[in-house]
Amino acid sequence: MNNRFHALDAVLHRQKVDFKTLDGRVSEIFGCNVFGEKAMEEYLAPKLHKKMQSVIHNGATLKIDLAEHIAEAMRKWALNKGVTHYAHWFQPLTGRTAEKHDSFFTLDQDGKAIEEFGGGTLVQQEPDGSSFPGGGLRSTFEARGYTAWDPTSPAFILDVDNQKTLCIPTIFVTYGGQSLDYKLPLLKSQKFLEKAAIDVCQLFDQQVKKVHVTLGWEQEYFLLDDALYNARPDLVMTGRTLLGRFAPKGQQLDDHYFGSIPERVYAYMCDLEQECYKLGIPVRTRHNEVAPSQYELAPIYEEVNVAVDHNQLLMDIMERVALRHKLRVLFHEKPYAGVNGSGKHNNWSVATDTGKNLLSPGKNPGKNLQFLTFFVNTIQAVYKYADVLRASVTSASNDHRLGANEAPPAIISVFIGEALTKVLNEIEKGTDDMDSGVKKVLNLLSEIPSLQQDNTDRNRTSPFAFTGNKFEIRMAGSTINCAAPMTIMNMIVGKQLKEFYQDIQILMANDMSQDKAILTVLKRYIHESKSIRFEGDGYSQEWQDEAQRRGLSNFPDTPAALGAYKEKKARDLFVESGVLSEEELEAHYEVQLEAYSMKLEIESRTQAEMCMNQVLPVALTYQNLLLDNVLALKELELNESLYSAQLDLIKEIGGYINTIKTTAYQMGEVREKANELESLKAARMYCDVVKPLMSQLREAADSLEPLIEDSQWPLVKYYELLFRR
Repeated sequence: MNNRFHALDAVLHRQKVDFKTLDGRVSEIFGCNVFGEKAMEEYLAPKLHKKMQSVIHNGATLKIDLAEHIAEAMRKWALNKGVTHYAHWFQPLTGRTAEKHDSFFTLDQDGKAIEEFGGGTLVQQEPDGSSFPGGGLRSTFEARGYTAWDPTSPAFILDVDNQKTLCIPTIFVTYGGQSLDYKLPLLKSQKFLEKAAIDVCQLFDQQVKKVHVTLGWEQEYFLLDDALYNARPDLVMTGRTLLGRFAPKGQQLDDHYFGSIPERVYAYMCDLEQECYKLGIPVRTRHNEVAPSQYELAPIYEEVNVAVDHNQLLMDIMERVALRHKLRVLFHEKPYAGVNGSGKHNNWSVATDTGKNLLSPGKNPGKNLQFLTFFVNTIQAVYKYADVLRASVTSASNDHRLGANEAPPAIISVFIGEALTKVLNEIEKGTDDMDSGVKKVLNLLSEIPSLQQDNTDRNRTSPFAFTGNKFEIRMAGSTINCAAPMTIMNMIVGKQLKEFYQDIQILMANDMSQDKAILTVLKRYIHESKSIRFEGDGYSQEWQDEAQRRGLSNFPDTPAALGAYKEKKARDLFVESGVLSEEELEAHYEVQLEAYSMKLEIESRTQAEMCMNQVLPVALTYQNLLLDNVLALKELELNESLYSAQLDLIKEIGGYINTIKTTAYQMGEVREKANELESLKAARMYCDVVKPLMSQLREAADSLEPLIEDSQWPLVKYYELLFRR
């Protein structure tokens, strides 16, 4: 029996899964494994607790004596929870998380065993950084890298098979302090945006002293049985199927979307949610997605830094919990051809310490000019820096989605809906009497119902859509670290708000009223950014043609999209904001190019080996079986017309065998050449030459699948992957 039937047999003989019941209400266990407000109140003296709150919420300097007290409190709390180890938890440029565990256990001067954890250990550690992507910031032999505590994101306990580790969220930098991670640029971008936003907010409300970004992510993913996963080398090695013919049934009937959740998946989801609640991840929504075996979960919105940490932690937990249920999670943006892939929509907004969402019109229309200011400036920022935003979500895996008639196109456009389109059009028309124009706009805004209530249809084809009280970045892929697009959003909107503030200050210095100055500047921005607004079908060829006429960029692949980081406008933006130096930006660019080439190298090698080691032997065996049949019929001296079908099959199979062999060898030769080139040229060769050869190889292998006897086919088929529970 081949691997395929071993795998299917394992699926069919699964024992019924047990549901984990929740002991008590969610509110009783939520955050129990987090060193948050409740734990700090219990383990810190009131004075120390107040100081720590000032560090977290007001950016006060963390002094070493306070760090010592926090470390001692963390140690006591963790030991009472049964924790034995601690780890600095960080987010290197690999896209996932990393951690090095150390024990609390040590020996004192007398050789006595004790548990120790001090302020110095809490604040800074020195993991070996030599093997993490660095983009040339330091050589491989230069191993030193530092992790530094981020006190704005709470420490948590990672419980794996009842072995507990205290994890401390940190940034990751080189010996010289250069960024090697996603967290530090995010934190810097948040500060940059906040400073610019406060100046603008205080035009409307002098009480605003702090501004923060909120993020709500939506995580899509596929589930499949562990045995089926392990029977497919491509899934094990790359996270997606590199071979496989479309199943007769996919998502055509839309019967999976929001359908009844299968019992085994439901048990997994319940187990996963309990783990999330303990770690303070406020997951709230779960449902079937469009494609068979595809699902989604989403949380309540949080401050952006914590939300990013929670999403990174969630992906780790999802994989661990899945193994308990003998399942596997596929995060890849396109694990199966022919059905929808997975995204991770990033819902971005800005809020004040006075409790106002700056992207919500609210219930007081008389002050809607503040909403309009942040709304228009966000659109203007995306218009000016669309290429940089596009680059932030690009990857080898997300290239399968963007522009593939299932996800937003690679062309960046902004959808705002009918009501707000009407408002912006009225402002753009203008009036000779600007004072009257201000009143007209405010009256027009007063007619709009609160946009937290849907007052317009949604546009699933838009890569950047306004959805009532936030902007939804729909082009982000399911594997992405949300920090990447969030950093860009913070940075470009911060830059735009600075320019806006300067523009109105010039007008007000010439005795123009504030409202009139604001509306005058917004009118100009609305006119300048009009070309990026689009309300129609982003999947259509008509839009691609129209976008070209409008002068909008269309970067269909990662090597092209990443070119935005090489432009002077982007370099100036990163440097001015303080998010990345030119050297750091160049390093991040190189890391992404190298990752692109390496992923395609792994995929092409895996695909070629599967074709040569699994598909070809079966094809040759079946071809020989047909040849034996033809020879036997010839010996009977039957008319050739009676075995012409077999002869046609032999020729057809032979053609595919020849294509597989020649293409696999050709692909290997191209890879060797590409690997000798510098990063951009290598990435272009993988994109322009290797990828088409992979498509050619797949087409030949997939064409053999329906020709060969089912019991002999070596790979688990699509209908089995998508519909076996």
